[in-house]
Amino acid sequence: MPPMPARVFVALLATDSGGMTADELADRLEVSRGAISGAMRYLDQLGLTARRRRPGTRRQLYVLQDPTWYELVARRERVLDRWIAATREGVQALGPASPAGHRLAESLAFFEFLREEMPAMLARWRERQAGGSP
Repeated sequence: MPPMPARVFVALLATDSGGMTADELADRLEVSRGAISGAMRYLDQLGLTARRRRPGTRRQLYVLQDPTWYELVARRERVLDRWIAATREGVQALGPASPAGHRLAESLAFFEFLREEMPAMLARWRERQAGGSP
């Protein structure tokens, strides 16, 4: 994640109110509203944030999507699928016996391992959350 979106993400994560306006974020981070706007576009594209109306006003309130971490990791499954496909093509193009092909094959094996383990890990997390554990 680029630096400014990361700073905005952490600012939203660390606020007790659960959301902030662009002006509040700009003041907190000592940056321009334009920097906030660009960061929010990036975070919105990732599906990490949402825009809501602050009750009683016309101001936009930026909030984190809930549950943020679960959603972020769950989306990684789709990213892993793309990495697996691209890495598999690279192994085929370079040949698994070449040094570069071997490195890619090792990466492919790791990505496939992550992809296989991800659903069980997410299921364990859902069970833990349902049980009330932090």
